[in-house]
Amino acid sequence: MSEPRAAPTPPIPATAHARVLIVGDVMLDRYWFGDASRVSPEAPVPVVLVEREEARPGGAANVARNCVALGASAQLLSVIGGDEHGRRLAALVEAAGVRASFHTDAAMPTTVKLRVIARQQQLIRIDFETPPSNEVLASKLAEFEQALPACDAVILSDYGKGGLTHIERMIRLAREAGRPVLVDPKGDDYARYRGATIVTPNRAELREVVGTWKDEDDLLRRAESLRAELALEALLVTRSEHGMSLFREGGVLHIPAETREVYDVSGAGDTVIAALGVMIAAGATLEDAMRIANRAAGIVVGKLGTAVATREELLG
Repeated sequence: MSEPRAAPTPPIPATAHARVLIVGDVMLDRYWFGDASRVSPEAPVPVVLVEREEARPGGAANVARNCVALGASAQLLSVIGGDEHGRRLAALVEAAGVRASFHTDAAMPTTVKLRVIARQQQLIRIDFETPPSNEVLASKLAEFEQALPACDAVILSDYGKGGLTHIERMIRLAREAGRPVLVDPKGDDYARYRGATIVTPNRAELREVVGTWKDEDDLLRRAESLRAELALEALLVTRSEHGMSLFREGGVLHIPAETREVYDVSGAGDTVIAALGVMIAAGATLEDAMRIANRAAGIVVGKLGTAVATREELLG
């Protein structure tokens, strides 16, 4: 198996006319920033004096926000709760320039990830989540089918929160419409992603599905077996400091990671699949889209929390 092959980042294609349809689990990412200068007398844990709070779109909403930051138009389909967190998330998504259709499920709270950060370190993350109802998901499926003709690429962002219960049918409908389908996967059952154009697990997610590989040749065998079994055009594995590996019929392409200081990897997968989707929608080859996505990932890991890489940063 060859060593990672470095190459200049290809020219960034024009993206103003690229249209990306994003479907998946959305969440509100909340951040409490403060100072932790003392230990609690009640337990051996730090006491954080909260000084400020931020909220950002997370999950599929962060994917959509990244698509817009890269110059494309983004349509987002998802489910939120009928609560203040859902309204806040909707407002943030709208402010980011995303055209969103949120189906409201009054029986569920909006998914929230709350991170407490002190001295540039995340101390704890607290999650609040409940799966949406089947009735709401069925109505979202109908809207998905109607939205397909007006998009150039489809991104399905699976965070395992229940928002992609009908993903098999979504993939089939999109492929029948001639649209490339990119999936950011979750869990150990990849059978439901069968027929997608490309699936983008990270190293740990792939290991959960194919097991631990002994060496690069073993990884190639396992990855190619999974790709063929699922009838994918490609399997793109993000490998942190080791860059990315693109497995296609007939071979594999490795590229090294961009040499940047890693500050926070949360949301990096959102940026990767957003950049891939936007560049493919804009007419780039899969290899060029991969290299551009790799550069975008190198930019976003240097930022705190769920963030975006902009077109201007890529061009710079």
